[in-house]
Amino acid sequence: MTRIGLAGAGLIGARHADAIQVADGVTLAAVADPSEAVGRPVAEKHGVPWLSSLDDLIPRDDVDGIVLATPNQVHVEGGLSCIAAGKPVLVEKPLATDLAEARRLVEAAEAAGVVLMAGHHRRHNPLMTKAKEIVDEGRLGTIASVQATTWFMKPDDYFDTPWRRKKGAGPVYMNLSHDIDLLHMLCGPVVTVHAMDSNAVRGNEVEETAVVLLRFQSGTLGTVNISDTVVTPWSWEMTARENPVYPATSEDCYWLAGTHGSLAIPSLSFWANPAKRSWWEPLSATRFPYPFADPLVCQMAQFGAVIRGEEAPKVTGRDGLAALEVIEAVKTSAATGAPVHLARP
Repeated sequence: MTRIGLAGAGLIGARHADAIQVADGVTLAAVADPSEAVGRPVAEKHGVPWLSSLDDLIPRDDVDGIVLATPNQVHVEGGLSCIAAGKPVLVEKPLATDLAEARRLVEAAEAAGVVLMAGHHRRHNPLMTKAKEIVDEGRLGTIASVQATTWFMKPDDYFDTPWRRKKGAGPVYMNLSHDIDLLHMLCGPVVTVHAMDSNAVRGNEVEETAVVLLRFQSGTLGTVNISDTVVTPWSWEMTARENPVYPATSEDCYWLAGTHGSLAIPSLSFWANPAKRSWWEPLSATRFPYPFADPLVCQMAQFGAVIRGEEAPKVTGRDGLAALEVIEAVKTSAATGAPVHLARP
């Protein structure tokens, strides 16, 4: 049994603790959080020690790997400490609040040969595994265009917390990175970003709506439309049924259009011409089945398998860095009005 230490026992940290305890092959070893009021109840719930700092967690012999669910601003510092001690680490997204620091973290892990996974948990969802399988089988042909919609309503009292109204918050930084990571998974790396954003509804310092044009290295073009001030059923949270706190709908939020067929996600509805490809010909619709599982639990099971050397990471530090590079490009393009070209190998 692989023993996992958890640093950070806030909302996502507490969910990670629950996931570790039910995932195959792993168990929770200890919880570290500087707030006793936050950390101790989570530790006591699972019958493990509560520690007041990551520095107390890292050297423990009963900790084989660490999940960092600490505030974004200290991800790099904590990740580097884990890497220096040779402890595999899964860092919640984003890897960092600064691109240079994120690169520093990724390069340190690679130089040391220590596992660094990024916490883009949606890749671990079985429906995304199936979607990737459908794409890789070539059923869509060449993907020419992709569309993603990330629309939801954050209520007024959400913004009673002042930092949520300031630059550095907003749906681009806080929500879009997951969608970008899934588009990377399905379509490959993004090479050009052109974006516009707006705060016309609430008037806060931070954006509430953004529209993004993407060019992928493959030649695929994409659009992403994100807003946290609209009432709609079209977002991952409302459609994928990952988290029970969100009311589930039967809608989709991503659409991949190919030369031989198209795929809607998360319903996994596949549309194609049975005979000749033509807009005058009938279309057939197929829905692919997939097993339902909590992606946070799947992520923890995979972290354990990676630590044991049984699997390669589904989401590497490089994957986390690539998503962050696109998010930074969105902000830069929206501020300057110019497209941003990303260097890709």
